[in-house]
Amino acid sequence: MIRVSLILFVIALIIVAGLALTGDAGSANLVWLGREIHTTAAVAVLMVFFGALLAAIFWRVVLWVATTPKRAARERAENHRKQGVEVLTKGFLAAAAGDGAEARRMAQRASELVQDSPALVRVLSAQAAEAAGDLTAARIAYTGMLGFPDMRLAALRGLMQTALAQNHRAEALKNAEEAYSLERTARWAWRAILEDRLGNGDWPAALDLVKTALARKIVSPIVAERARAALLAASAASLEETKPAQALDFASQSAKLKPGFAPGALIASRRLAAEGRIAKAAGVIEAAWKEAPHPALWLAYRDLTMAETPKERAQRLSNLATLNPQARETRILAVEQALIAGSYADARAASEGLKDEPLTARLAGLWARLSNAGGNVDGARAWMARGASAPQEPEWSDINPQGKAFSYTPADWARLVSTYAETGELIHPRFERREAVISELPRLPVAYSAAQTIVRAADTGLTHAPIADDPGFFAGAFDDADTPSGPPPAAERRRPSLRRTAPPKPRIVK
Repeated sequence: MIRVSLILFVIALIIVAGLALTGDAGSANLVWLGREIHTTAAVAVLMVFFGALLAAIFWRVVLWVATTPKRAARERAENHRKQGVEVLTKGFLAAAAGDGAEARRMAQRASELVQDSPALVRVLSAQAAEAAGDLTAARIAYTGMLGFPDMRLAALRGLMQTALAQNHRAEALKNAEEAYSLERTARWAWRAILEDRLGNGDWPAALDLVKTALARKIVSPIVAERARAALLAASAASLEETKPAQALDFASQSAKLKPGFAPGALIASRRLAAEGRIAKAAGVIEAAWKEAPHPALWLAYRDLTMAETPKERAQRLSNLATLNPQARETRILAVEQALIAGSYADARAASEGLKDEPLTARLAGLWARLSNAGGNVDGARAWMARGASAPQEPEWSDINPQGKAFSYTPADWARLVSTYAETGELIHPRFERREAVISELPRLPVAYSAAQTIVRAADTGLTHAPIADDPGFFAGAFDDADTPSGPPPAAERRRPSLRRTAPPKPRIVK
């Protein structure tokens, strides 16, 4: 209003100034109610404008007085709405913080203040009951929301969560399946159904779920690919003993999808080797080694064929190592293959690539064998003593004491599938549970013995360290299911009475 008045005043001044500049002030006569007024044209213009301004102000005042009741009602409604929003906000925050009593109090106030958002009030009431631990009230609140189409999905999720909290898994699954059928992108419902399938070890049903999730764009293609590879490997592991042909098919699909997923590649190579398809099995392991080296892979690769000399075997392992030369596992393999070949100098040179690695029981065992290969028996004992208290390697725990890699329970496979699909990382369930693993240390006495000088004198000429291929020396150092067994080395057969046994009261190497 003030802006309009200023504009009119400026216009009037411009008109008056224009009339004044013409040099002729003009005249205006007004006759009203028997009275006559004579004035100049400029003054008459100003009077008209000021009269219009006063009329506008008067009309504005009249309107303001007339709309006062409506304006007061609107202000009361706005204050009411603001209070309702504030109460809802405080209620949801209290529910999120786990303050059930405060959340319920806010829900009660919201039901009185908020009339235009009943859905929010219902959701708050249900969540407040959950936060207060009153699952029965929460269940009633969520059930009441089922009658509203726009609230049905939220109600089903709440009912699923309350059913899980009461350990009613069948009911929770039913709610998740109904939600999954209602909403194509309900990731939480898909996840709940998938976890149920994984928990039951129903790998085919889980595979179907992953495929539908990819079609519905619930998961990304990379997550779906990892999930499928892990599920196919789990299926192969469950069928390896009863249906080997089908297990090979599943494992081959897994290795093709994700070559770096060691369990799938290992099972595929194991089944191929069992069928005599050695070259194909070697190709699967080589493809896996390029992506993600794993100790179980090179052990399986080592034992693909038995009709070869140690040097031939070492050459095969050397070819495997060239596929991923920078990996830590490859640097360990370089030392192993040099020891198998009986070349202490090459093993020593290869060990330089591991000098900066943190000490583990596995590396301590490797250093012990390397020291023994160089004739330093005391040094080997010292490394074994250090290895006894060194931490284990998670990847090594994937090979159980019987030598079979990735021998997991269905629950372990379920966790492995879930984690690998989401993160692409291979977990190690046996390591997490601190279960017994395959021995990482060679079987050498850790103590000095009076007979050791005689044994060392008799061992003159020993140029290579005993390895897993010679089970008579370090039996159990690499106990794999496919490790060949045979007669003890000639040196041991010649000297049966000179076994390296610890004395009754050994002195531990410090």
